[in-house]
Amino acid sequence: MNSWVDAIGQERAVQLLQQAVALKRIAPAYLFVGASGIGRSLVAKNFTQLLFCADLPKDKQISVRQKLQTGNHPNLLWVQPTYLDCGELISASQAAAIGLKRKALPQIRIEQIRQIHHFVSRPPLEASRLVVVIEDAQTMTEAAANALLKTLEEPGKTTLILIALDADSLLSTLVSRCQRIPFYRLSQLNLQRVLKTKGYEEILEYPEILALAQGSPGEAIASFEQLQAISPDLRQKLLQPPNCSLDALQLAKEIERQLDIQTQLWLVDYLQYYYWQKDRQQNMMKQWEKTRQCLLSYVQPRLVWECTLLMLSTVNS
Repeated sequence: MNSWVDAIGQERAVQLLQQAVALKRIAPAYLFVGASGIGRSLVAKNFTQLLFCADLPKDKQISVRQKLQTGNHPNLLWVQPTYLDCGELISASQAAAIGLKRKALPQIRIEQIRQIHHFVSRPPLEASRLVVVIEDAQTMTEAAANALLKTLEEPGKTTLILIALDADSLLSTLVSRCQRIPFYRLSQLNLQRVLKTKGYEEILEYPEILALAQGSPGEAIASFEQLQAISPDLRQKLLQPPNCSLDALQLAKEIERQLDIQTQLWLVDYLQYYYWQKDRQQNMMKQWEKTRQCLLSYVQPRLVWECTLLMLSTVNS
């Protein structure tokens, strides 16, 4: 299990949670709010370990840590957004591993909330409580969010941790039942420190990636990996405005064929920043925003990119 020390810049959140355990004032539910990639999941893992190890002798604490590291602790249920594929729920990492592509983004579904209900209905096995962690809670469908209220109203011996971008993205009735723990973006100095510690010094050579990260080490690393995953040929084409309409249409076809929708959404942010630094064209910035909204609204991706790249070729001609 990672150390609390790794939660750079989140000392206040760590202090609040450690005090809760020390004073035995553990809330039935917590809401970790803040940008992705700044340590929310890391702190959730360490907090879970602290809850499970409280009042245990050292020899048993070692066993707890080992089970948490391997993801085999019977008292922990970690829930992530999923795709629904042929009746089965598949996480984003599983989808990527099998090459499954979806136009829609993964969600926390009502089937997963039912799994949570079943999990919390049984007594704890190897600790005094159960812990349920819900990542990207803002992706919950309305039905899932309403169903979760029942568990929050009667948590029993369960501590729930909801991880979300902000409180406004959740039902107010959910938020009111949680103790909010804020997480903050890192300063540029701390961001660089974390990236160096994790062996990602190369990212420091990409100012556009550091700008996109906005103080989030996780987002910086994810953006760097996204960029590296795009073929060098396509990457080179993207960083030069299309010379003509035919080039724009061909590039749109390549983007739609090679990149899934999540990568395309990331690419919009990356290119928006890149071209703003290059040309400072206000009307093009509006077009990038429109591109993002159209992709999120499930407009046919190739058509969206054709419109954007045609305009880019015109602006830079």
